[in-house]
Amino acid sequence: MAVNYGSKRIVVGAHYGTRDWLAQRVTAVLMALFTLIVLAQVLLSPGPVSYDSWSGIFAPQLMKTLTFAVIIALLYHVWVGMRDVFMDYVKPVGIRLSLQVFTILWLVGCAGWAIQVLWRF
Repeated sequence: MAVNYGSKRIVVGAHYGTRDWLAQRVTAVLMALFTLIVLAQVLLSPGPVSYDSWSGIFAPQLMKTLTFAVIIALLYHVWVGMRDVFMDYVKPVGIRLSLQVFTILWLVGCAGWAIQVLWRF
C-alpha cells in the first residue's frame, strides 16, 4: 500500500538560506552607513585628525552605543559567513564542530574586548 504524504511533507532546511542571506545584506548596509557617518565626522572636523579629535568622535554615549551595535552586526556577519564556509568546505563533522566552537569563542571574546575598549572597564 502506497502512502501519500501530500502537502504535509516536511522538508528540512527550506528557506534557512534566505534568512542568512538577508542577515548578511542588512548587517553589511548597517556597517556601510556607520562607516559613512564616521568618515563624515572625520572629514568635517576642523584641523588635522589627532588622538583627541578621534576619541572625541566616540566620546558621546550615543556614538558608543551605535559603535557597539555595529560591532555586534559585524560579529553576526562574520559568524554567518564562517559558518557557511565551514558547512560547505569542511566535511569531517568533528573538525567542523571544533572550528565552529572556536569561532564562537573568538567572536564572544571580540565582543568583550569591544565593550572594554568602548567603555574602558
